Amino acid sequence: MTWLNDWLKEQIPSYKHALKQADPRTKDWFLLWADPIPAITLALIYLFIVTFGPRYMRNREAFHVPSWILFIYNMSLVALSIYMVEEVAVGIYRSKYNLLCQQLNVSTDENEMKVTNVLWFYFFSKAIEFMDTIFMVARKRFTQITFLHVFHHSTMLIIWWIVMTWIPGGQAWFGPVLNSAVHVLMYAYYGLSVIPSLREKLWWKKYITLFQLTQFVCIFLHTFNAIITGCNYPRWGLWMLGGYMVIMLVLFTNFYIHEYITRTNDKKRRKQQLKNTNKISNNESTTTTTTTTNRSRQNGITKKHE
Repeated sequence: MTWLNDWLKEQIPSYKHALKQADPRTKDWFLLWADPIPAITLALIYLFIVTFGPRYMRNREAFHVPSWILFIYNMSLVALSIYMVEEVAVGIYRSKYNLLCQQLNVSTDENEMKVTNVLWFYFFSKAIEFMDTIFMVARKRFTQITFLHVFHHSTMLIIWWIVMTWIPGGQAWFGPVLNSAVHVLMYAYYGLSVIPSLREKLWWKKYITLFQLTQFVCIFLHTFNAIITGCNYPRWGLWMLGGYMVIMLVLFTNFYIHEYITRTNDKKRRKQQLKNTNKISNNESTTTTTTTTNRSRQNGITKKHE
């Protein structure tokens, strides 16, 4: 236990009571320890780098991150995502999960623990993914560090600390499966895009945000269904996950509209304006040439008769 835990227990009696309800299977696991300090510290370090990193790099040359490092990093996350999808799928199948409403089963059964273990890997992967932003800062790709990007990365670690401390199983399986499946495609794109000869052949970039939006809708519907049907799963957990999906839907929809609709329309408009400008310039050039030719002919005829 740390000073924060002691302070929270003294100031918030409900927190002290909540700790007594924490899942006994995960309370001593790495970065959990029934203590928010590790997750909060990592999130604060991340926010510090996001805030002061661009200022530090502003008047400095971008770091050259070798392509092979970026490739290995992204492909490692692809492999981890595939592993998590497979492990959760096998675990819920062997544990005979109800796919629409699965209660929390605090059991050390081998198959149930398979699900809980892989959910910890999912939680830990959110810390690994902080490197996405660190690479952006080091390479001075500041335009990629949007509010959506920072909010999503910094909050997921905290939310999944809560999940892993109190509700690491049951209904919580659904989001990680879909999110990991999307990450297979997303990190595969990022990994392959560092190879110059492949960049023009990667056709699915514009669909990645659509995949993300689709997963948020599915997770929200899955969670909302559990709420309205009275699924025997901690209600506060359902509201937390469902509410977070609403926030993600709003932010990602706004990003999609700005990135793929507004910006695309602006590009088309500028392209059309440029085309019209060129057309006008060509017409003016043709008119000027014709006028000049006519004058030359007239001058030639006059001189001939003189």
